[in-house]
Order: sequence, then structure tokens, then C-alpha cells
Amino acid sequence: MTFHKTCLALAITLSLAATAQAADTIKIGVSGPFTGGSSSMGVSMRDGVRLAARDVNAQGGVLGRQLELIERDDEAKNERGVQIAQELINREQVVATVGFINTGVALASTRFYQNAAIPAIANVATGSVVTQQFLPPKYEHNYVFRMSAADNIQAPMIAAEAVTKRGFKKVAIMADSTNYGQLGREDMEKALDKLGVKPVVVEKFNIGDVDMTAQLLRAKEAGAEALLTYGIGPELAQLANGMAKLGWKVPLIGSWTLAMANFIDTARANGDGALMPQTFIQNPNTPKRKAFIDAYVQTFKPKHDRIESAVSAAQGYDSVLLLAAAIEQAGNTKGADIRAALESLQKPVEGVIMTYKTPYSTSDHETIDGPELVYMGEVSKGRVVFAHPEDEQRSVANAGQSAQ
Repeated sequence: MTFHKTCLALAITLSLAATAQAADTIKIGVSGPFTGGSSSMGVSMRDGVRLAARDVNAQGGVLGRQLELIERDDEAKNERGVQIAQELINREQVVATVGFINTGVALASTRFYQNAAIPAIANVATGSVVTQQFLPPKYEHNYVFRMSAADNIQAPMIAAEAVTKRGFKKVAIMADSTNYGQLGREDMEKALDKLGVKPVVVEKFNIGDVDMTAQLLRAKEAGAEALLTYGIGPELAQLANGMAKLGWKVPLIGSWTLAMANFIDTARANGDGALMPQTFIQNPNTPKRKAFIDAYVQTFKPKHDRIESAVSAAQGYDSVLLLAAAIEQAGNTKGADIRAALESLQKPVEGVIMTYKTPYSTSDHETIDGPELVYMGEVSKGRVVFAHPEDEQRSVANAGQSAQ
């Protein structure tokens, strides 16, 4: 009898120890494409998240507990994103998830977090509808937040750069066939329409296409003075290289993805001069940014000391800081309380993109609310730099400003 009581006591002790150990960490999901054509965005985002979690944990964690990252590769596939969402929610029991690089994956996945009342922060996906799916009054609360600049901010900036600043009246739109490309194309056409410009041609290409000669010839024959793009790095590089083969050089002005390393490295000199909106440029113009860039380069040793997708890394880093602040403010890890805290952050959070002060509200889940928080970048000799001096000045000022 004594032996059985001893065994029972030991079993209870081990069970309690296991429960205590499980409760020691706060599980945060990290979902993104870590392989394939979108991987430079996904890996950069993930590594930014890792740096932030390391920094938070080094300072004692949150609520006296360490952050534990549960990472999953969604391969930029909608169906894989759905599987991961269900796994992170049901098996891993994460308290929140960050990531979502591709707009299609974000749209397919976030509804599961919404239904489970678990906050999901889209670090990179820019489709304008991502944060608009679950708005009141149809839904009592919206659990989807965003770090990046939505396409309804980027598209007007692209259009203004081409039409207002550079005086082009004949522009062509080149967009990939994904949700990202086609939703971005719609935003671009709306932005051009407001400026009184109709694109001379609107062309589509698929992920994996390596020959856009037909689309480029139609744009050239229509007299396009600039190409406005919505796609990702590998295919955008094929556009730049295809233009060079045709001996036709007009400006490439497109969404933020023209800053991807796999565009810059594949297009080489053909990519120089490409222009794109950026929330972050790898420039150590504040102490916080310098510390982040130095830590990233020293830890992950990227080629040429260049972050493959600096925007993705910075947005990933800042998302963890905002989430940690929200959990601390909530005082617990309940999804509803974290969501409410994100919507009413009481203390400023110094990120690498900006200093965030009440970045979200119950009706606004965007950290970037306008073009004043976004800068035009330009590809120059294998790196992305500020296209306009005034943009760099604004970026330094915004490091100490609120998001709204």
C-alpha cells in the first residue's frame, strides 16, 4: 500500500512538474514561407522575430515568463497555411501568431484565429482586405492586426511617383496572377484613375514565369513610359532582364517587393533605379536601427551584410515588441485580453520602424495609416537606398513619433 501511495505521489509530482514547465513559456506562433520564391521575405521576417524574442527574453521575458516561438513553414501555399493555423491553435495552443507573408495565405489562415479569438498579426502581407474581413458590427471584435503598409497606401504612392513626380502619362501595369498581384492591381488602377490616368496596358504573369517578352512587347508597342508592378522578386527580375534583352529601358516603379534580394541579385544592373515604397530601409540612422541592423548581420550573417528583405525583418521585430507590450498590459495570455490591450496600448513602444504610441484602436488595426510613415526606396548598386533626401529625414523624425 505504501509502495502504491509512493508511486501515486511521484506520478502527481511529475505531472505537476510537467504542467509547470509547460506554463513556463508563452507560446507565439510564427508562420511564413521559409522555402521557395517568397522565402527571402519569410526568413527575414522570422529572423527579425527571433531577434525580438531574444531581446525580450534577455530582459526577463513577459509576465516573468520566456517567449517560445513555434515556427512553421507555410511554403506560400494557402492550404498549408490553413493546416498550420489549425495546428498552432489546437495542438500548440499558441496565445498569438505573427507572420503571414503572402496575401492569399493570410486571407485563408486568419479566419481560424478570428474564430478562436486569438490575435494574429500580419507582419508582411499587404492586401488591403487582410484586416478588413472581420470588422464590427458584423463581428463583435476583430483579431487580425497588421504591421506592413497596405496596398491602398502603397498603390497611390506608386501612382504619384510615376504620374505626379515624374510626369508619366502612359504607364503599363504588370501584376502576377496571385491574390497579392491582382488585389494590388485593382488598388493601382483606382489610384491611377484618381490622377486621371488610364494604363495603356494591364498585363498578367504567373509565379515561376521566366519569359515575359509578350507582355513587355505589348507595353512597349503601346508607348508605356514606365512599368508599374505588383509581384515578387523572382518574376520582377525577369521583367527587368526581359526589358534589357529587348533593348527597352523605362523605369520600374512598383510595390515594396522590388526591394527583395532575389530581385536585386537576379536583375543585377538591370534592376538599378527600380523604385518602391518601404516602411524600413537598412540604414543605421538612429541608435535603435543601428543596434537592430548590427545584431541581425552578426547573428544571421546575410550575404553582403544585406538583409534579404529588410522591411520583413523590421516588421517582424516590431510585431513581437508590440505583442509583448500587449501581453504585459493584459496581465495574462487570454486572447480577448491581448486583443483589447493591442487596441489600447498605454505605453509607447520603441521599435526599429518607429516609436509606436497607440498604433491600434478598436476600429483601426493598421500600424501604418498613411504615406507619411512610408518612404520611397531605390535600388542602387545592389542595395536599397532612400530615393529622396526628404524621406530619410522623415524616417528619422518618425523614429520618435507615434504611429497615428
